[in-house]
Amino acid sequence: MYRKKILTFLSSAAAVITLLSCTVISPTSPTSGASLTPSDRQTELKAEYSALSTASGTVFTLDPGQSTVRIYVFRGGRAAAAGHNHVFSAPRFIGFFYLPATGAANGRFDLAFRLDQLEIDNPKYRSALGSAFSSILSPEAIKGAREHMLGVNNLQADQFPFVRVHSLQITGESPKFVAKVQIEMHGQQHAMWIPLTVEGLPERLAVAGTFVLRQTDFGVQPYSVLGGFLAVQDAVVIEFKLIGDRGQP
Repeated sequence: MYRKKILTFLSSAAAVITLLSCTVISPTSPTSGASLTPSDRQTELKAEYSALSTASGTVFTLDPGQSTVRIYVFRGGRAAAAGHNHVFSAPRFIGFFYLPATGAANGRFDLAFRLDQLEIDNPKYRSALGSAFSSILSPEAIKGAREHMLGVNNLQADQFPFVRVHSLQITGESPKFVAKVQIEMHGQQHAMWIPLTVEGLPERLAVAGTFVLRQTDFGVQPYSVLGGFLAVQDAVVIEFKLIGDRGQP
């Protein structure tokens, strides 16, 4: 009787193990066909700039295919040498720039993208950055970086996918300008000044700039494990070159 019970238990356990071994759990990843923003956000931006295009001035629509948006995230903590620097990029976004007849200093612009659509550690981008980014990361390491920095304990991309950069004020003279922008991220808004180089106007728009953003300014605690033994630095560098053509949204 006892032997029979043991054999029955082992048979059941084997069946469970077989079932689990045949079950594949697919990792969660951004949907490539997802819209850039909730439809009301996208529609709102397009409506704003469509209205401006009927005024005295020109609207430029930013082109993701010709533009670059890079976000550089740096390793930190006492074991920083064991970690990796990361390059995030935004291959999909919407953006507009309004150039009034009175000049760029009186213009405005908006750029919006989704965190859950960011590309992480494209080998081509890493190899162009030198030794600090030269290592090619495995798919598992890239998946881990996405989970750590965009997951529920950090930027919470599922809950707060939307990032918007909205200009509040532009000063300067071509080609050098300074823009006060309001950045909306993680459900919070923060204003800062960023330098811009603007070229090509009035026929075409090419605007480039770099600025530093601190995650804690938006209520985000940078990724950290083992009491900070391995961590991500609070400050990240955002570098962009945006190309736009004349035309309505």
